Amino acid sequence: MTRPAMRIAILGAESSGKSTLAAALAAHYHTVWVPEYLREFVEARQRTPRADEQLFIATTQIEREEEAGTRAHRFLFCDTTPLMTAIYSEHYFGAADAELQALAAIHDYAATVVAAPTTPWLPDGLQRDSDAVRQHVHARLVHRLHEAGIAYLLADGDVPARVAQVVAWLEKLDMQ
Repeated sequence: MTRPAMRIAILGAESSGKSTLAAALAAHYHTVWVPEYLREFVEARQRTPRADEQLFIATTQIEREEEAGTRAHRFLFCDTTPLMTAIYSEHYFGAADAELQALAAIHDYAATVVAAPTTPWLPDGLQRDSDAVRQHVHARLVHRLHEAGIAYLLADGDVPARVAQVVAWLEKLDMQ
């Protein structure tokens, strides 16, 4: 009997290369990845989400993970998690509601990778603010991970370097 795919959280601030890294890792392992639902939400509505839509975005992300998990092999790479939704809710709206905080606290992933905010910052329509915001959110993310006792790998460098770092780290984790 094969074991279920290990869910790997790919976290990071805006324009830090999460999607590119998740796609590259999925290609490396011949598996699937879960794109960030927020991007689809913004494109479909042609606006950024409101505070009262944050929980919907996070739960939809989880639903997409569950569906993709049925098609994944060995690993399922998740481009963001409810934790990032909560952090951005705090940043933009001053707080995340209790349900979103509870969902973010679950953080049920086999491993967590943080994409370093060292790639060139690129504006992307409605979803991008500035490199200053990216650095602030990254610091907030790292702080939250430390607070929660969540171990993570900080992936840095160009895409091949990041993939190599994550592959080496996952191979060690998968042996345990």
